[in-house]
Amino acid sequence: MSAVEALQAARKEGVQLTIEGSDLVLDADTEPPATVLDALSRHKAGIVALLRPANDGWSADDWRLFFDERAAIAEFDGGLLPPEAETQAFECCVAEWMNRNLQPSEPGRCAWCREREYAEGSVVVPFGTDSRGHTWLHHRCWSQWGQHRR
Repeated sequence: MSAVEALQAARKEGVQLTIEGSDLVLDADTEPPATVLDALSRHKAGIVALLRPANDGWSADDWRLFFDERAAIAEFDGGLLPPEAETQAFECCVAEWMNRNLQPSEPGRCAWCREREYAEGSVVVPFGTDSRGHTWLHHRCWSQWGQHRR
């Protein structure tokens, strides 16, 4: 069992998990099964890492909420079947993660091929909306850079 699976098992049993410092805090209406407690104990460090907000300020719960909201919008407003809605929601999460975890680069130089603007007639344009900067890319390089980042 992994940390993710232990976290899922705990939630399935109605256990709410939070972190305080490096401690894992459990809240449940009834005593969780021993197998769940054992899994939480064995994977405590991994679970704490999953629940702790990342550098982008979002915790695993924040990402799950974002995913669930996007899937619901795609399914109920967009008329997609659940598998397609979840695929679209995942792609939204990838785009959001990439925006929140930029790799700023030098303006006028492509972050992928390292060529300057107008090399081979190509303009270098900014990717991302973050106030910390942009990743600058040629249009022809965006796909390869995006696949590498994924």
